[in-house]
Amino acid sequence: MGADLEQYAEPAAEARQSLVRAIVAEGGLSDPAWRAAFEEVPRHLFVPYYFVVRGGTYERLWREDPDPVRRSQWLRGAYTDGPLATRVRDGELISSSSQPSLMARMLEELGIQDGHSVLEIGAGTGYNAALLAHRLGDDLVTTVDVDPEITESARTHLAAAGYHPAVITGDGARGCPERAPFDRIIATCTLASVPFDWLPQCRPGARILAPLFTGLIALRVSDGSRGRTAEGNFLRTSAYFVPLRGGGHAPEGRTGGLPRRAAENELFRFLLTLTAGSLDPHEALSLWERERRPQRDRFGVTVSGHHQWAWLDDPEGPYAWPLGRPAG
Repeated sequence: MGADLEQYAEPAAEARQSLVRAIVAEGGLSDPAWRAAFEEVPRHLFVPYYFVVRGGTYERLWREDPDPVRRSQWLRGAYTDGPLATRVRDGELISSSSQPSLMARMLEELGIQDGHSVLEIGAGTGYNAALLAHRLGDDLVTTVDVDPEITESARTHLAAAGYHPAVITGDGARGCPERAPFDRIIATCTLASVPFDWLPQCRPGARILAPLFTGLIALRVSDGSRGRTAEGNFLRTSAYFVPLRGGGHAPEGRTGGLPRRAAENELFRFLLTLTAGSLDPHEALSLWERERRPQRDRFGVTVSGHHQWAWLDDPEGPYAWPLGRPAG
């Protein structure tokens, strides 16, 4: 039994307005251009089905369900301020639609201006690319994903909503050189390190915003005596995304033998992950306590030449740890 999309137009518009009001009430969408995008781009067209966890297993809610009650649950869920699991393979989550309020925060942090060219890493459902295309126009938006099934469905969803940015099937860690240069790069998947291939595809002054470990790193790209570099701090907020496939996995710091108050603290676990392979967990604990349990925004990352490193407070200071593998 097919479901006519027109029947969802009015309730979807009301749900969309309610979602926007909730995000605004929490301090988000202060930029009128982004508020308009969230008010007008129909998220439900990008999630014709998604999965919820019930009884320890994934259960599908979908637009074509013959049960009107479950169809109503699907529509309400599409406009909740939470992430939606959109692709599950062998019990493992491989793609999702991010929490709208976090998406709004990331888009505003990009500092986009009219005329900017944007590369998105991780096409997902296509919803984030639609928000970008609403703000900038189709020609200035490129979204990349390694999975052809994901890019094909994203392209279909985008077309249904009236948007036609460039949707490319490829390795996001390599960027998209044929569409470069870019003024902004945004990733919607977790990285273990910043891909070196991104920097040559950026214009000087470009901004990169990406989930790194469980934080969001904001980098400014510049040319200097050391060549092309990118440097910046983490935002204070936490961020949990599906990992970039093919981009390596973030290390996990060991917590065995550590006091429970530290092992269960999200900020300390962030430091453990950031310094995994460089600091013994007990050394990390001593540093954390000595530095008064630093928030994420005291940490940063520098990418320069063939190397990159994380640091506390100062990129040239005493607390610095290598990330990833050298370029090449």
